[in-house]
Amino acid sequence: MGRCVIKSLPEMKLARSRVEKAKLIRGEKTVAPSLSSFAKGKKYLIKTFGCQGNVRDEETMAGLLELAGFTKTTVEKEADLVIINTCAVRENAEDKVYGEIGKFKANKKANKDFMLAVCGCMMQEEGVAQKLLASYPHITLIFGTHNVPDLLDLLAESVERHKTIVDIHSFAGDIIEDLPAKRNDPYKAFVNISYGCDKFCTYCIVPYTRGRERSRPLEDILKECKELIEAGYKEITLLGQNVNSYGKDFKDGTSFATVLEEVAKLGIARLRFMTSHPWDFSLEMIDIIAKYPNIMKCIHLPVQSGSTEMLRLMGRRYTREEYLALVKNIRERIPDVALTTDIIVGFPNETAEQFEDTLTLCEEVKYDAAFTFIYSPRKGTPAAAIADNVSDEDKHERFNRLLKVIESGVMSHSKTMVGKTYKVLVDGPSKKDETMLSGYTENSKLINFRGPSYLKGEIVDVKIIEDHAFSMIGELVEDPLIIKAKAFKENLLKDPLIKEFLSVSKAIDEDESLIALRKDIEAAQRDLASKVVDDEAHKIAKEKYASLMKEYEEHPLIHNYAALHDDVESLLKEITEGLK
Repeated sequence: MGRCVIKSLPEMKLARSRVEKAKLIRGEKTVAPSLSSFAKGKKYLIKTFGCQGNVRDEETMAGLLELAGFTKTTVEKEADLVIINTCAVRENAEDKVYGEIGKFKANKKANKDFMLAVCGCMMQEEGVAQKLLASYPHITLIFGTHNVPDLLDLLAESVERHKTIVDIHSFAGDIIEDLPAKRNDPYKAFVNISYGCDKFCTYCIVPYTRGRERSRPLEDILKECKELIEAGYKEITLLGQNVNSYGKDFKDGTSFATVLEEVAKLGIARLRFMTSHPWDFSLEMIDIIAKYPNIMKCIHLPVQSGSTEMLRLMGRRYTREEYLALVKNIRERIPDVALTTDIIVGFPNETAEQFEDTLTLCEEVKYDAAFTFIYSPRKGTPAAAIADNVSDEDKHERFNRLLKVIESGVMSHSKTMVGKTYKVLVDGPSKKDETMLSGYTENSKLINFRGPSYLKGEIVDVKIIEDHAFSMIGELVEDPLIIKAKAFKENLLKDPLIKEFLSVSKAIDEDESLIALRKDIEAAQRDLASKVVDDEAHKIAKEKYASLMKEYEEHPLIHNYAALHDDVESLLKEITEGLK
């Protein structure tokens, strides 16, 4: 490892440590001249595995790389820098990562300047970095979830020293603001409201890989959301490992209900959030969701098991009865709500009776969707130390039975949608059929329907005509051209210049001095027309009319209107040229 510099390695004990309050760090990132020079003309590619939090990290890393001068590519062979952003939640996600790392050995052989970086949650596990260094000498950089803000400095150090750099911090975590970002989607955005988790469920690696719970300042969240709305985003998803715990570290009464309401009041068309822990789900939250129509009535509420005994062993902090009572409260206050969940099958020593409790809970709740998993032990978590007497055969048999129960619940909801019309945010062409468009309803049901590609990013009315359980087939209610024309008008009216122009126009119509002046001008026009045959009288009437017109044209509001009129005309010409 002579070509390797190990600055820090992960320690799971440190990851558990508490801090009184997370550090809040602000300030723009600078780029070392060595990295700017290296990045010139080079392309980067980021491959992300895992959750929405990892996707948000990808966007931050992309923003940092483009700040340095790299440009994005989606072609692996073209990439001069590849970052593999890993997930540690389940074993199969890790297995995929090793295959990805191996295939970029060819890039290094073909390009001596090629850099391969591996980051993310998997790197926060003890022993993983050492394994990668021993098995994959073509890796240039290994860093952890807490080191994302340091990406440019780490790359610059590797370029300058011609060495592999390993830097993986393990600590409670800081709050880093003002980082650049390159969003993956022009209409739907993820916004972190908190990081890490304090729950320490016995099966979960996340508190070790992401640190302890820490909340972003509300003003920074609102600033980011405002900027997204102004940029034309239609949907924002507030992210946190446990959004319900937001604000607890402030100890000033700020809660997730606070941030949810404040973001909703900004006017974003669609507001979502994930993930919610049942233990922290307050009645105040339910009432805020019910109150605002732009908060989507779809709640992801992971149950993990329907057995109180299993929930206790999992460290989930609620009972079966408490979970069902919460579901009842949600459905009473939000009758049209869609509920989704996560479920683990085959937790160590799960009995047949305990699994039956999960089946009966799912039959009672009838989820709109569920993410189901066979238990995967994560080294270093308490559950990984429990001797497991559930055979693989039993786990797979239970998993298949659970899928049938979940599917029954999903279909019971889907059937009720046929013949009804729903609002769908168009994502673009369907991944399975490019002749179809696809998008999601407010209750997160995937809808496929025929329509032109220019509807991407629009919220359209779609009537459901076929039920395919986990996705639906629909048809547009309105002519696509009419939809686009309405959207164009709506967007145009949001432009600051157009808004000012219309505001001045309204002020002119309502200004009392101008109303009186217009009446005098109309009277002067009539007087001028009546005295055409009398030269002297006509001359006097004409002078009076000209004087009134001059007074009108020199009014400040009229001057402002004329200047804005020219600016608006230029804007419309620019738009027209862009459509050609």
